[in-house]
Amino acid sequence: MQQQSSLRDSVRKHLLKKVRLGKLKIGNTINLAALSRELNVSVTPIREALTQLQQSHIIEAVPNRGFIIAKLNSKEAHDLYDLVANLEVLAIENSVFEEMHIEELKKQHAVFENAQNAIDRINADMHFHFLLTKEYKNDIVQRILSDLKARIFFYEQAIMSDDSFYNKADNQHESIISAIEDDNVPTASLLLKMNWMLILNYIQKKLSEGV
Repeated sequence: MQQQSSLRDSVRKHLLKKVRLGKLKIGNTINLAALSRELNVSVTPIREALTQLQQSHIIEAVPNRGFIIAKLNSKEAHDLYDLVANLEVLAIENSVFEEMHIEELKKQHAVFENAQNAIDRINADMHFHFLLTKEYKNDIVQRILSDLKARIFFYEQAIMSDDSFYNKADNQHESIISAIEDDNVPTASLLLKMNWMLILNYIQKKLSEGV
């Protein structure tokens, strides 16, 4: 049983890595047989991993097609971003930021600024938010955030080519770090919520345009 669970988790991590690398696209079908050959595991742990990802709304089961990457929609975008924003605010309001944590945020912000392509930029942004919330020692919230952000990645891809949009996010990152440095958590929380809502508003606009 433990080995089966380990295999399932390995498959899940493998699929989430493909998401972060931009190798899985909206509407793609996940070929169980091909994945079984690629990872040299049976179909059973693959199905278990896919079921977990289905529960996180990253994929969906479609009759006669199997598992596919779920399509984007405005209602899901609203629910995802609203929940992530509130969970991250909860996290930073219950965190203690030492000087080394602030330096980590600054270094990661530099990585975000200097990202050379869209996928790297999204991953740099995601890691910035991970560093921002990692000091909240609530394993359940951290697992939920991880799952939600795996789904959010597909929404981020809808805007990843817009440099002007990311310039706005860049400014908000700097403001969040400054507020934390000043030990002004209420302002940091407000800026963090605004950061996620900015992204949400832009994504909903793109979805309405048929992206």
